[in-house]
Amino acid sequence: MNRIAKGDRVRVDIPDEADPDHDLHHGRHGTVVKVIQDDASRTTGDDRDGALFRIKFDEGGTGDFRRRDLRPPLE
Repeated sequence: MNRIAKGDRVRVDIPDEADPDHDLHHGRHGTVVKVIQDDASRTTGDDRDGALFRIKFDEGGTGDFRRRDLRPPLE
C-alpha cells in the first residue's frame, strides 16, 4: 500500500516470525483510526517510517504499525 489514510481497511503483515509482534498481530484485519506523524524516517532513512497508523482491529483492540507492516485486506 503506497498511501494509507484514516478510514482505510488494512491487514497486518509481519512476515518475520522473530518479530515480537508477529504472533500477536500477523494476519489481523482492521481499520485505520488515526495517523500519527513522527520523524523516525530521519533516523532510519526510510520514508516508510514517517508515520504510525493506529489500527482498530475487527475483533476489538488497537495497535500502532508502520506502513511496511500493512497490506490491503483479504476479503
